[in-house]
Amino acid sequence: MADLVDSIESVEQLAVVWRAMVLDRDPDADVRDLPGLAVRWADCRFPFWNCVTLTDVGADAEVVGQRLGQAAEIMRAKERPGFLWVFEDLLGEEALAGLAAAGRVGLAYAFPGVGMAGNLLPLPEPVHPDLTFVRVSTREHLRAYADLNSRAYGFPLEDGRDGLLGSTLWRERVYAYLGMRDGVPVTCAGSVEAEGRLFVALVATDPAWERRGYGEAVTRKALYEGGRATGLSRATLHATAAGSPVYPRIGFTPNSPVRFYGLTG
Repeated sequence: MADLVDSIESVEQLAVVWRAMVLDRDPDADVRDLPGLAVRWADCRFPFWNCVTLTDVGADAEVVGQRLGQAAEIMRAKERPGFLWVFEDLLGEEALAGLAAAGRVGLAYAFPGVGMAGNLLPLPEPVHPDLTFVRVSTREHLRAYADLNSRAYGFPLEDGRDGLLGSTLWRERVYAYLGMRDGVPVTCAGSVEAEGRLFVALVATDPAWERRGYGEAVTRKALYEGGRATGLSRATLHATAAGSPVYPRIGFTPNSPVRFYGLTG
C-alpha cells in the first residue's frame, strides 16, 4: 500500500483544485465540505466538474456505507450526472469490502484511476519533433482544449465546451497548453498552483493521434512552464487507467487507486 501521507495529499489536492475549477464554471455551484464528503458540483454538462469525494481516513464499513448513501442522495438531487471519487488507500480492508453497498444505494462502478505525485521539478524544456506548443489564451484555444477532452473521454463536444468555454481561470491562471501538429490541436495538458504544488489537469490526446508521445510531451510542457513561473518542485495528478503509464516516465509515483462511481439510473 502506498504511503498514506501521499494518499491524503492526493484527495486534498483534488478538493482544493476542484473547488477553484467548479466555482470558475459557476460562482453559485454546490461547493461544500461535509463530514466525510467533499462536494464540488457545477451541475454542468461536463461530468468531471460534477464531483463528490469520500474524504474519511480509516472509516469502517458501516461509515463507508453511510457515506455512499449520502453521496448518492446528493447526486440524485442534481440535474446533471457526475462521479463519486473513492480513494482506496484511505479505506481499510473491511471498509473496501463495504463498497459492495454501492449497488444497494444506486451507485455503479464506472472506471478506475490512480493518484500520483512526485518531486520532479524543474524539468528540461520539452521538445517533440511533430509538435509546437501554444498556451491557451483565447476562446478559440479553449474550445480546442475542450474538444480534445471530449474526444478523448467519449463525451459530446458540447459537454466539454459547457465546462470550459468562458473560463477565466483556464486562460489566466492555469498553465494550459495545446500541442499543435501542422497547425491542428492534437493534444493538451494544464498545470495549476495548488497549496505549494502544481496540479496537472485535463490531459487529453485526440484518439486519432495516440501512442506517439504527444500526451507526455504536452504534460511536460505544462509542468515546465508552471514550474518556471512558480518555482515549485512537487506536482500531483489523477490519471485514468489508460493514461497512467505516461506519468512515471516523467517522474510521478502512483499512490492511491481511485474508483469512480456514477448513478445507476
